[in-house]
Amino acid sequence: MKKIFLQLCLLFAAVSCVSLDIPPKDIITDDQLLTNEAGMKIYMARLYSRMPFEDFKYIAANGFSGQSWTSGLGYEGTGESVYRDSWSSSFTGETTGLGGNAADPWWGSAFSLIREANHLIETLPEYKDNFTDLIYNDFIGQGYFVRAYSYTQMARRFGGVPIVKKEFKYPFEDDIEVARSSEKDTWDAILEDYDTAIEHLGASSTFANTANKYVALAFKAEAMLYAGCVAKYNENVTGRLTGLGEKTGVRVIGFAADEWQACSNKYFAEAYKAAKEVIESGQYSLYMKSWKEGDKEAQYKNMNDMWRDLTSPENMLVQHYEYPNLTHGLDAYNSPWIYRSPLSAGSCPTEDFLELFDGFERDADGSIKTTDGGKVNGVPQGHYILYDKPMDFFANVEPRLRAYVIFPGDVFKTDEIEIRMGIYRGSEPISPVRDYYDYSHRGTFYNHQSNYSSEIGNYTESNKDELTLYMDTNEHTVKVEYTDAKTGEKVSSWASGANGPFLHNAEATMTGLYLRKYLDPDRTKDDIGEGKSDQPFILMRYADVLLAAAEAAVELSIAGQPSPCNDDMLQVATEAIQAIQTRAGANVITEKLAGTEASRNLVRKERRKELAFEHKSKWDIRRWRVIDEDNRGYFWGEYKDPSTYGDGSHFAFRGIYPFYSIESGKWFFDISFENRKTYGYSAVDYYFAVPGGEVVKSKYIDQQPNR
Repeated sequence: MKKIFLQLCLLFAAVSCVSLDIPPKDIITDDQLLTNEAGMKIYMARLYSRMPFEDFKYIAANGFSGQSWTSGLGYEGTGESVYRDSWSSSFTGETTGLGGNAADPWWGSAFSLIREANHLIETLPEYKDNFTDLIYNDFIGQGYFVRAYSYTQMARRFGGVPIVKKEFKYPFEDDIEVARSSEKDTWDAILEDYDTAIEHLGASSTFANTANKYVALAFKAEAMLYAGCVAKYNENVTGRLTGLGEKTGVRVIGFAADEWQACSNKYFAEAYKAAKEVIESGQYSLYMKSWKEGDKEAQYKNMNDMWRDLTSPENMLVQHYEYPNLTHGLDAYNSPWIYRSPLSAGSCPTEDFLELFDGFERDADGSIKTTDGGKVNGVPQGHYILYDKPMDFFANVEPRLRAYVIFPGDVFKTDEIEIRMGIYRGSEPISPVRDYYDYSHRGTFYNHQSNYSSEIGNYTESNKDELTLYMDTNEHTVKVEYTDAKTGEKVSSWASGANGPFLHNAEATMTGLYLRKYLDPDRTKDDIGEGKSDQPFILMRYADVLLAAAEAAVELSIAGQPSPCNDDMLQVATEAIQAIQTRAGANVITEKLAGTEASRNLVRKERRKELAFEHKSKWDIRRWRVIDEDNRGYFWGEYKDPSTYGDGSHFAFRGIYPFYSIESGKWFFDISFENRKTYGYSAVDYYFAVPGGEVVKSKYIDQQPNR
């Protein structure tokens, strides 16, 4: 210790005549970053690396932790898919913030990023002479875009938030706390920032993978759709969804009774104008590289290719990945069972999602037809329709769905994906195999039915012929031997085929379907694994802009408002929907959209179909206010009786389960509730709770009303 003390004394003596008013060598200064394009590239990279983009590494339950080991898509209670474990839940809050901060679900991290954007906006003018006007304006525009998007992500979660549009300098002023603004003022501030960003940004980006003018317009349209819907549809929530903060008396959620209509019209008009400007620019178009009219295979291939094609004219802003330095785990956790490495079947699409799409035979109630006797109160009647092979059931569905979902018997990579719920060894024709199909019996799965059997001791020789459903429990436990009715050959087969479902194991599909969208079909089995995937995630694409224009136009028309662009906005909306449906291989509308609830629902349904598995639907159903018990009928866009898939407080989703019949060698499908997951949502969940620590320590920050 004496030796160390002596060394310190000599050190201080040596520097006693040298000024210590110099920056540490490990601190990068404004003079280094803001004076040249190379430094600004570093600044931009830092800003964008901290942006709250929702991609492969975003998990709704975990927030922005970056923990891609639970990677999956569409399982936040949207009905698109269910996940293998507890991550599959309603989107009522996030537990983790950027960088894994468990106490900071996009609140503190947001203000940290906003401070950096404010610093850029305030400080860069001092160095303006170092750049051309074009480059300088782009950098300023980026600052406003980052701030606008950061606040958009806050407002979607919390409603009114503290608006900070200047950088607080160290040492801080005596009181730097800022109270929550009203929700109206928050959305107005966001609108102002987007407009300023758009004013400064050029038609193309200065640096790759950053916003340009049209990207900012697209995100503005998305934000204004959210604001317009909140202003309008909060009025539909029982008791009106609005409230004042206890500490400030500010309307931190919702809009006043005398302002919501004007605000809604204003925001929808801004959304329409922004989307229309992108459309008129001609800078982007729908991906149609291998699309062919009337050719379902080509249309499927076209939509399957677009997720990995970085040259796509539809891509507006893309989150890039590159092996081995920046990767994700989508393939490792969501591929079919035969590619399991280390897990599989993370996102299992639902039968309810399939019902959105064209090309299925339908019963009188609009549901997918599986028997020849229709349905009575949701219960299938008569006998199952038999198919020579599973893909015959999906023969006429729109190619877009096939590009999103792996069907039983379809090919993925080079393999036919064999999926069975089980093998039926009884006589034909076959009556419905379940004892019950209603929601109240959803926990009684196929292994609880009266005709269930397995080859592990659940029957005796005396009743063997009566028990006809053979299914695997865990990882191929039941093998059935039979004579193939078509070839006459002896067959020994696992009851659930190569890819499940397994009754008690959640690592094979739980719904009879696997996710296809975004999976890499060219990645071999040996190349699938944690940290090996590098396909890009499309954060904003042109189809989103077309859908935004259509929705805003219909909403304005319903409200009796004229087009803000002095055009035939319903014709623009109609052509937008027709273009998307044509590309998808769907049934194309022939009548012009109108200012009606029916047209609104049609646009919503198209949005649910097109943007599935892109982290969009969970925000759409929130802003439409269609998840709470009183409004759940419009959960899927068009009206669907909520009592058919829930009991009011809770709801669930279905799977579509293929069975193989030994007698004829044919297949049939049974639709029933997936038995592991239920979801709940109340009106208070439309706004996340403000982090408790922020409320406790502040004399200004209000918790949400009624929490």
